[in-house]
Amino acid sequence: MLSISEAETKVADLVAAAKRVGADAADAVYHRNESTEVQVRLGALEDVGRSDGEEIGLRLFVGKRSASVSSSDLSRDALAALVERAAAMAREAPEDDYAGLAPADRLLTGTAVDVDSDDGEDPSPASLKARALAAEDAARAIAGVTNSEGAGASAGRTLMALATSTGFVRGSVSSGYGCSASVIAGEGAGMQRDYAYHSARHLSDLEGAEEIGTRAGQRAVGRLNPGKLASGAMPILFDPRVGSSLIGHLAGAITGSSIARKTSFLLGKRGERIFAPGITIRDDPHRLRGLRSRAFDGEGLTTMPVDVVADGVLQTWLLDSASARQLGEAPTGHAARGGSGAPGAGTSNFFMEAGTASVAALMSDIKLGVFVTELIGQGVNGITGDYSRGASGFVIRDGQLAESVAEITIAGNLSDMFLALTPADDLVFRRAMDVPTLRIDGMMVAGA
Repeated sequence: MLSISEAETKVADLVAAAKRVGADAADAVYHRNESTEVQVRLGALEDVGRSDGEEIGLRLFVGKRSASVSSSDLSRDALAALVERAAAMAREAPEDDYAGLAPADRLLTGTAVDVDSDDGEDPSPASLKARALAAEDAARAIAGVTNSEGAGASAGRTLMALATSTGFVRGSVSSGYGCSASVIAGEGAGMQRDYAYHSARHLSDLEGAEEIGTRAGQRAVGRLNPGKLASGAMPILFDPRVGSSLIGHLAGAITGSSIARKTSFLLGKRGERIFAPGITIRDDPHRLRGLRSRAFDGEGLTTMPVDVVADGVLQTWLLDSASARQLGEAPTGHAARGGSGAPGAGTSNFFMEAGTASVAALMSDIKLGVFVTELIGQGVNGITGDYSRGASGFVIRDGQLAESVAEITIAGNLSDMFLALTPADDLVFRRAMDVPTLRIDGMMVAGA
């Protein structure tokens, strides 16, 4: 893998080459990804995979016209051809009044925030195999588990660098590790499956393989013999692993492109209450070892923690430079981009702060409800907020978890759901989007 300085030199040289062929402005981004993954099943090695790839992308502007190109061939001749092709494409492209680089006065300067994203570890395939086997063994040791879909462990490292013709040149390296297990409980038509996983930037932060496997096995066994549930309106509790999708819908609705195109159910809601008082949703790009931590965004802008929702009130949109221009505003440092194409907008470490009530307290007054542990399908309309998804989990009866339930549908509208939402006190940072257990009253349930 290149060093950060070598990667920075590569993108800076590509931007300089673009300027030499007549570009008015340009930026370039480099990505190098290395990863090793080991899969096991039923106690035997099933697969070992190693990937190692790099890509460089160039975005070039000629007046108000632009073009984006990318290449995995980083030889001198290939990059020279890349620049010529981008210049030719840009001259034929339609004009776009909103395209362009980020404002130079908002670019990151000085010392970047250290988010501790790389631990320098390089675990061997043998150690990854041992971790995967330990996870599967723990899952299969749970009484009632009858088969395995397998377990896996992975390790990888990503290097990225970004340069712009306005003078920004920075790079970063991040490590990543994961472990998962998926098993089956029961027999015949009554079989049920479930899984558990964990991802971390530092190997030392990765949850123990035995804990991951045990949780997968217990979840699968807990789903056996699902009962029936009558249809009707009732309270729903969302397990954190599925509840995080709700703030994912929020993030999608407040990105600049959705607002500029008027395709968001939250259009016109900035500055208004969209959650109950006391609820805070925060985007924190500076969390140490966070899965999406970063000192600068995909356009080189300084990142800062921000309350997207404060005391239930929507505070901001998430804007890259193009959508900010279209809306007549300033970018917010939320630009995200891959190896090619223009940046979009997205979150970093996005989470809802914990509430004050325990999970037990949240469900204590529920006569009949559902604790959802898995969601199925993509039945969410981002324009209207209409929400309808398949679900499974457990019935709540008289304030206690009861029998499992499957093949139900839960429905509502995200605007109403957000206002009716209450968070528990069990927030744990495990994902790029995190929430505590969530309660939403008044959702419609269609039983099996």
